[in-house]
Amino acid sequence: MSEGSLDMEGFETAREAALHGKGVAVLIPCYNEAITIEKVVKDFRAALPDADIYVYDNNSSDGTAEIARRAGAIVRFEPRQGKGNVVRQMFRDIDADYYLMVDGDDTYPAEAASKLLEPLINDAADMTVGDRLSNGTYGEENERAFHGFGNNLVRALIKWLYGYAFHDVMTGYRAFNRVFVKTMAVMSTGFQIETEISIHAVDKRWRITEIPIIYRDRPEGSVSKLSTFGDGARVLKAIASLFKNYRPLAFFGWVALIFVVLGLIVGIPVVLEFFETGLVPRFPSAILAIALIICGALSMTAGLILDTVAKSTRERWELDVIRAYGDHHSTKRRKA
Repeated sequence: MSEGSLDMEGFETAREAALHGKGVAVLIPCYNEAITIEKVVKDFRAALPDADIYVYDNNSSDGTAEIARRAGAIVRFEPRQGKGNVVRQMFRDIDADYYLMVDGDDTYPAEAASKLLEPLINDAADMTVGDRLSNGTYGEENERAFHGFGNNLVRALIKWLYGYAFHDVMTGYRAFNRVFVKTMAVMSTGFQIETEISIHAVDKRWRITEIPIIYRDRPEGSVSKLSTFGDGARVLKAIASLFKNYRPLAFFGWVALIFVVLGLIVGIPVVLEFFETGLVPRFPSAILAIALIICGALSMTAGLILDTVAKSTRERWELDVIRAYGDHHSTKRRKA
């Protein structure tokens, strides 16, 4: 048998093992999910029998942690409240080849786990996204007002700012390879985490694959912790902050344009009046117009400086990713 055939046979064996959960960490952030967590753990154990299933309890008061432990999960605790804090600690703590992140509310199908993992295992993607919207099941099952509108708004903003059209930005069902997880600095504290991960993936040009999934609404008695307006406002704030950090020239360029336009609106009548009469009777307007133009120039200067810093940071990050890929492949060869 040729060396190539042996390599292919080894790849297929490793692929099948990974699809059964070998080297896979299932990440389940939880806050008061006693009604659903047992079923979620058992469903993912059945779908990925060789995976490590982690439940991170975020100050639950309903016995979620004990129920998850009895169901066979590895239970850990995160005292800092908020889903972003939980995900950050998961990414820091857990070592695996592949990571499957899912909510503990039993709204996502465990049967789709292998579909989300397969593009990662085949090295065709760095992140896969469980898309609830394309097949219409989210709209049919979700009864919470404005959630669909909020998702569409965030999708539109990301497409406008970054040029990438996600079908489902806010889904809590995703999978990542090791390098993606270990080179991402999680900054969010709450439900903005999905938006942050999505923007990070697009901005850093990770390979993204969306997998349509069947969504089901929470069972009776299970309550969503998401505040439509409060968390929605935080998501929009996160988009603006990430845009400023990742694309400072574009961000401050828009701010500069706004200042300059306002300055022209205020200043052009003053200039026209000066050419007609040789006088500047509206002196406060002239000062305001000059101040606005100066603010525009300062914003543009800040954008140029920060853009240089951002490009330098991106270059260092790309080198870190190359090193992380090298370490990851070396580890996989040693395991083989």
